[in-house]
Amino acid sequence: MRHSSDDLPTALYSGAQVRALDARLIAAGTPGFELMQRAAHAIWRALRRRWPDAGAVTVLAGHGNNAGDGYLVATLALRAGWKVRVLAVIEPQCLQDDAALARDEALAAGVEVLAWQKTHAPQGVLVDALFGTGLSGAVREPYAAAIEWINGSGSPVLAVDIPSGISADTGEALGAAVKAQLTVTLIGLKIGLFVGQALDHVGTLLFDDLQAEPAIVADQQPVAQRLAGHLLPRVPVRQPTAHKGQLGHVLVVGGDHGTGGAALLSAQSALRSGAGMVSLATRAEHLAAAQTRLPEVMSLAAASANQLHELAGKVSVWVVGPGLGQGAWARSLLSVVSISSSAQVWDADALNLLAAGAVNIAPGQVITPHPGEAARLLGISTRELQADRPAAARALAQRYQVICVLKGAGTLVADPHGRLLVCDRGDPVMAGAGLGDVLAGLIGALIAQGCTPWQAAGLGVWVHAGAGEYLAAKGNGLAAGDLCDAIRHLLQERAACPK
Repeated sequence: MRHSSDDLPTALYSGAQVRALDARLIAAGTPGFELMQRAAHAIWRALRRRWPDAGAVTVLAGHGNNAGDGYLVATLALRAGWKVRVLAVIEPQCLQDDAALARDEALAAGVEVLAWQKTHAPQGVLVDALFGTGLSGAVREPYAAAIEWINGSGSPVLAVDIPSGISADTGEALGAAVKAQLTVTLIGLKIGLFVGQALDHVGTLLFDDLQAEPAIVADQQPVAQRLAGHLLPRVPVRQPTAHKGQLGHVLVVGGDHGTGGAALLSAQSALRSGAGMVSLATRAEHLAAAQTRLPEVMSLAAASANQLHELAGKVSVWVVGPGLGQGAWARSLLSVVSISSSAQVWDADALNLLAAGAVNIAPGQVITPHPGEAARLLGISTRELQADRPAAARALAQRYQVICVLKGAGTLVADPHGRLLVCDRGDPVMAGAGLGDVLAGLIGALIAQGCTPWQAAGLGVWVHAGAGEYLAAKGNGLAAGDLCDAIRHLLQERAACPK
């Protein structure tokens, strides 16, 4: 999913909340049909900008106000001299209220309205006006067949408000779902546009508030916030007399036999993200590689928990789990971390051991599961978890009383109080091994430098994704270690200005 710019609002709402906003605007004095007309003009403007030479529009109309928007777009296109027709998936006579008025206006203007058939040939830009935000169950026939027809047409597709078949609350594809090149969403941003399978269906996202009264919108508490630079903390400024002891000590614990690279990546990331000191506790076999690759990191061959006890009082932040394994060695080291009073970031096998009940985590720490790890922590399938990622992130934060970073496309950050952040940065080039290890080290370094766990999780996710975007221009084949220098550069841009 791409945005036209980063000037989108940060507030994200459920489908029910946006429908409530619509009702409140009407109650405050804006007629519903006027809102529908504003919507149609916004959609038509976006369509002409994206496909100025298309010359033809085919509207797929369903029921409700979404269909009404589509009929009015057809009317505007016809008046502009374009070739236009509406393919109605249900009888137009079934429309009610403002949608019926929109249908009548289209018919009066001379718009051709036909009952949709699979045999129809697509013409021009297809406008998906089948469903709005109220869809909750699986898409049924004939809508499923119509969506299949849209997706198989090879024509450019504009979705009205949200691609039909996508849940406005979870981003899940409810069976069949339209794949759009452009989505014009209205009044308020729906959280379902930014998470789950929606990311494969939305295309470029444009937003229009339909001149909604700001005070009415402000009264609605959003379900989440979109991560944006102006909302994130600055990295604390370093005074001229700053020294390494003031910038925190991150200790990375991990790297069982054969998986030493994961712990090395976390240590490298913590180092490049500005921690004053970085140490690594790993298997003896990885020590030579660690000292060769990262001479700045204090590397320790940890054979037992006793050696970690000796370091515990010097550590600001533990990053535990990358390449840790789940054997006796891992359990022993993790038991030391779990009873420490210092801040902690748990990743990878530390989370698998937590899910297995081998250890407990103290409240207020940060966990960074990928979907499989998160599903094990909740005792559900990965498919169930992915069907509602926002609910899963909140559930994890509340169950373990931690800050939860649920990784994946549309990474989520949740806390036990119900706060939820959604990251809409990143690039598919980041689909590779080791990037989660880099993120864990980054978050640990931010905590070491004075950010709260909540601040560090949000800023870390945002910078990590931005680094991936920055490097995506170089093509696929991104190695996780490549991110570290880009992260360093982006963090410098986030540094507070000296007084």
